[in-house]
Amino acid sequence: MREPALPIRLIALDIDGTLVGEDQVIGNRTAAAVADATRRGIAVSLVTGRMATSALPFARALGLTGPIVAQQGAMIRSMPGAGSTRPGKLVFHRPLKPEVTVDIVRWCFERELIPHFNHLEWMIVGADEERMEEYRRFVGDRLRIVPDIRARAASPVTKVVAIGEGNHSIDVLDEGRSYFAGRAEVTLSHPRFLEFLAPGVSKGLGVRWLARRLAVPLSQCMAVGDQYNDLEMISEVGHGVAMPSAPAAVQAAARYVAPPVAEEGAAQMIERIALGGERPAAARLEAAPPPPEVTWAREPKR
Repeated sequence: MREPALPIRLIALDIDGTLVGEDQVIGNRTAAAVADATRRGIAVSLVTGRMATSALPFARALGLTGPIVAQQGAMIRSMPGAGSTRPGKLVFHRPLKPEVTVDIVRWCFERELIPHFNHLEWMIVGADEERMEEYRRFVGDRLRIVPDIRARAASPVTKVVAIGEGNHSIDVLDEGRSYFAGRAEVTLSHPRFLEFLAPGVSKGLGVRWLARRLAVPLSQCMAVGDQYNDLEMISEVGHGVAMPSAPAAVQAAARYVAPPVAEEGAAQMIERIALGGERPAAARLEAAPPPPEVTWAREPKR
């Protein structure tokens, strides 16, 4: 857990289970809290396991201008211009190596996990996938169907998502991490969804990228999330917030536990810490003026 400092200058927000519940609706209190934060010059970005195009409607609803960290940190896009129907500019992308993807697919099928791929803004599934209509409802025309998911594994892939029944994905998480150590990161975005990413990729990587771009100390960053895939970003910052639905390991890594998503808990924590300036007991408070107005226009050198 990183030593915290005030004022908050960057807020990183997960979407599902954090900003929105099953209804996928951003509450009025949440929208107001984010708007107040941005008016005060605090940078706010979405950091999600979704594709950037899937996260974009939420970013627009909140009036955000900062980059979207997508695919668990494997991809970052600038916000597109108002009215644009295209994804924002790709400023970071770290895909899996094809030979690792091939091994992931083999490993998953041997353990009765059904894999599919996300690559950039596409969800790629095999023709025999039983959840085809469910996926189509979620990603619309960004669904690609291939004859054989095993054959497609030899081409570039941003991440692999493997679905198991019941708690099977949780049960094999540690086995997957051990087997793919050094070749792929393995995490859970949902109790049934085991995800595989390039080495070093996590939401923590995404938050570090954002903070470095703005020259903001991680001690002055706030991150809010609800699942295993949020653990790294919650651990990276001075003000890590876990939702009460988060697994015990995630809550243990957090400095705060928010009220439930149904009570707009993320908004309450933004009000309390970023806007109210609450002083946590262990915080190292910096004698600093209010944060300068944030600008996201300049791309970093890469």
